[in-house]
Amino acid sequence: MKNIVLIGMPSAGKSTIGIILAKVLGYQFLDSDLLIQEQEKALLKDIIDERGIDGFLAIENQVNSEIDAVATVIATGGSVVYGKEAMEHLLKNGIVVYIKLSLKTIADRLGNIKQRGVVLREGQNLKMLYEERCPLYEKYAHITVSGENLNTEELMEKIIEEFHKIKEK
Repeated sequence: MKNIVLIGMPSAGKSTIGIILAKVLGYQFLDSDLLIQEQEKALLKDIIDERGIDGFLAIENQVNSEIDAVATVIATGGSVVYGKEAMEHLLKNGIVVYIKLSLKTIADRLGNIKQRGVVLREGQNLKMLYEERCPLYEKYAHITVSGENLNTEELMEKIIEEFHKIKEK
Protein backbone atom coordinates (compact mmCIF):
# COMPACT_ATOMS: atom_id res chain seq x y z
CA MET A 1 0.00 0.00 0.00
CA LYS A 2 1.24 3.43 -0.95
CA ASN A 3 2.22 5.95 1.69
CA ILE A 4 0.66 9.39 1.87
CA VAL A 5 3.36 12.05 2.08
CA LEU A 6 2.25 15.48 3.31
CA ILE A 7 4.24 18.52 2.18
CA GLY A 8 3.66 22.23 2.65
CA MET A 9 4.72 25.31 4.53
CA PRO A 10 5.40 25.22 8.27
CA SER A 11 2.09 25.41 10.18
CA ALA A 12 0.07 24.09 7.21
CA GLY A 13 -1.19 21.33 9.51
CA LYS A 14 0.80 18.39 8.14
CA SER A 15 1.34 16.69 11.51
CA THR A 16 -2.14 17.41 12.86
CA ILE A 17 -3.88 16.20 9.71
CA GLY A 18 -1.41 13.31 9.36
CA ILE A 19 -2.28 11.78 12.72
CA ILE A 20 -6.02 11.92 11.99
CA LEU A 21 -5.58 10.63 8.41
CA ALA A 22 -3.57 7.69 9.71
CA LYS A 23 -6.31 6.77 12.20
CA VAL A 24 -9.10 7.06 9.63
CA LEU A 25 -7.24 5.05 6.96
CA GLY A 26 -5.75 2.49 9.35
CA TYR A 27 -2.23 3.62 8.40
CA GLN A 28 0.81 4.21 10.57
CA PHE A 29 1.90 7.81 11.22
CA LEU A 30 5.44 9.15 10.93
CA ASP A 31 6.65 12.71 11.48
CA SER A 32 9.99 13.14 9.73
CA ASP A 33 10.91 16.16 11.89
CA LEU A 34 10.69 13.88 14.94
CA LEU A 35 12.90 11.31 13.16
CA ILE A 36 15.50 14.05 12.60
CA GLN A 37 15.33 15.12 16.26
CA GLU A 38 15.63 11.49 17.36
CA GLN A 39 18.63 10.81 15.12
CA GLU A 40 20.42 14.02 16.08
CA LYS A 41 19.30 14.04 19.74
CA ALA A 42 18.49 17.75 19.40
CA LEU A 43 15.61 20.08 18.58
CA LEU A 44 15.33 21.31 14.98
CA LYS A 45 16.12 24.91 15.96
CA ASP A 46 19.23 23.72 17.83
CA ILE A 47 20.40 21.65 14.85
CA ILE A 48 20.00 24.73 12.62
CA ASP A 49 21.90 26.86 15.18
CA GLU A 50 24.72 24.32 15.52
CA ARG A 51 25.07 23.00 11.94
CA GLY A 52 23.75 25.94 9.94
CA ILE A 53 21.00 25.77 7.37
CA ASP A 54 22.98 23.71 4.85
CA GLY A 55 23.96 21.23 7.55
CA PHE A 56 20.35 20.88 8.63
CA LEU A 57 19.13 20.44 5.05
CA ALA A 58 21.71 17.69 4.48
CA ILE A 59 20.47 15.84 7.58
CA GLU A 60 16.83 16.34 6.54
CA ASN A 61 17.59 15.03 3.04
CA GLN A 62 19.39 11.98 4.44
CA VAL A 63 16.67 11.11 6.99
CA ASN A 64 13.79 11.51 4.51
CA SER A 65 15.56 9.57 1.76
CA GLU A 66 15.97 6.61 4.15
CA ILE A 67 12.36 6.35 5.35
CA ASP A 68 11.30 2.75 4.94
CA ALA A 69 7.55 2.63 5.39
CA VAL A 70 4.42 1.10 3.89
CA ALA A 71 0.81 2.21 4.47
CA THR A 72 2.06 5.19 6.45
CA VAL A 73 1.08 8.85 6.53
CA ILE A 74 4.35 10.78 6.52
CA ALA A 75 4.34 14.39 7.69
CA THR A 76 7.48 16.08 6.39
CA GLY A 77 9.20 19.28 7.43
CA GLY A 78 8.47 22.32 5.26
CA SER A 79 11.99 22.33 3.85
CA VAL A 80 11.99 18.69 2.66
CA VAL A 81 11.46 19.92 -0.93
CA TYR A 82 15.05 21.21 -1.00
CA GLY A 83 16.33 17.62 -0.83
CA LYS A 84 16.41 16.04 -4.29
CA GLU A 85 17.14 12.50 -3.05
CA ALA A 86 14.51 12.75 -0.33
CA MET A 87 11.81 13.91 -2.73
CA GLU A 88 12.68 11.25 -5.33
CA HIS A 89 12.43 8.59 -2.60
CA LEU A 90 9.14 9.94 -1.23
CA LEU A 91 7.62 10.26 -4.72
CA LYS A 92 8.56 6.66 -5.50
CA ASN A 93 7.08 5.32 -2.26
CA GLY A 94 3.98 7.41 -1.83
CA ILE A 95 1.36 9.81 -3.03
CA VAL A 96 2.64 13.32 -2.29
CA VAL A 97 -0.04 15.72 -1.06
CA TYR A 98 0.66 19.46 -0.92
CA ILE A 99 -1.45 21.23 1.69
CA LYS A 100 -1.69 24.70 0.19
CA LEU A 101 -2.47 27.78 2.27
CA SER A 102 -2.20 31.51 1.64
CA LEU A 103 0.76 33.48 2.95
CA LYS A 104 -1.58 35.35 5.31
CA THR A 105 -2.91 32.12 6.83
CA ILE A 106 0.62 30.74 7.26
CA ALA A 107 1.78 34.00 8.89
CA ASP A 108 -1.24 34.04 11.23
CA ARG A 109 -0.64 30.44 12.31
CA LEU A 110 3.13 30.44 12.53
CA GLY A 111 3.80 32.68 15.51
CA ASN A 112 7.47 32.63 16.52
CA ILE A 113 9.21 31.44 13.37
CA LYS A 114 12.59 30.86 15.09
CA GLN A 115 11.10 28.63 17.83
CA ARG A 116 9.54 26.41 15.15
CA GLY A 117 12.91 25.54 13.61
CA VAL A 118 11.97 27.08 10.28
CA VAL A 119 14.77 27.19 7.72
CA LEU A 120 15.19 30.91 6.98
CA ARG A 121 18.36 32.17 5.34
CA GLU A 122 20.01 35.42 6.40
CA GLY A 123 17.90 38.36 5.21
CA GLN A 124 15.01 36.11 4.17
CA ASN A 125 11.51 36.80 5.46
CA LEU A 126 8.40 34.61 5.47
CA LYS A 127 7.05 36.10 2.21
CA MET A 128 10.35 35.37 0.41
CA LEU A 129 10.40 31.83 1.82
CA TYR A 130 6.79 31.27 0.74
CA GLU A 131 7.50 32.48 -2.80
CA GLU A 132 10.60 30.28 -3.00
CA ARG A 133 8.95 27.10 -1.73
CA CYS A 134 5.46 27.14 -3.29
CA PRO A 135 6.74 26.30 -6.81
CA LEU A 136 8.70 23.38 -5.32
CA TYR A 137 5.64 22.04 -3.48
CA GLU A 138 3.64 22.27 -6.71
CA LYS A 139 6.41 20.58 -8.69
CA TYR A 140 6.54 17.54 -6.42
CA ALA A 141 2.86 17.13 -5.52
CA HIS A 142 0.72 14.39 -7.00
CA ILE A 143 -2.22 16.14 -5.32
CA THR A 144 -2.62 19.78 -4.27
CA VAL A 145 -5.33 20.44 -1.70
CA SER A 146 -6.25 23.93 -0.56
CA GLY A 147 -6.70 24.03 3.19
CA GLU A 148 -7.93 27.62 3.10
CA ASN A 149 -11.02 28.15 5.28
CA LEU A 150 -11.34 24.44 6.04
CA ASN A 151 -11.37 22.90 9.47
CA THR A 152 -9.32 19.79 10.20
CA GLU A 153 -12.19 17.41 9.42
CA GLU A 154 -12.99 19.07 6.08
CA LEU A 155 -9.34 19.11 5.02
CA MET A 156 -8.90 15.47 5.95
CA GLU A 157 -12.00 14.48 3.93
CA LYS A 158 -10.70 16.43 0.91
CA ILE A 159 -7.32 14.69 1.10
CA ILE A 160 -8.91 11.23 1.42
CA GLU A 161 -11.21 11.94 -1.54
CA GLU A 162 -8.28 13.02 -3.76
CA PHE A 163 -6.11 10.13 -2.52
CA HIS A 164 -8.78 7.56 -3.47
CA LYS A 165 -9.10 9.11 -6.96
CA ILE A 166 -5.37 8.67 -7.59
CA LYS A 167 -5.16 5.26 -5.92
CA GLU A 168 -7.86 3.91 -8.24
CA LYS A 169 -5.94 4.92 -11.39
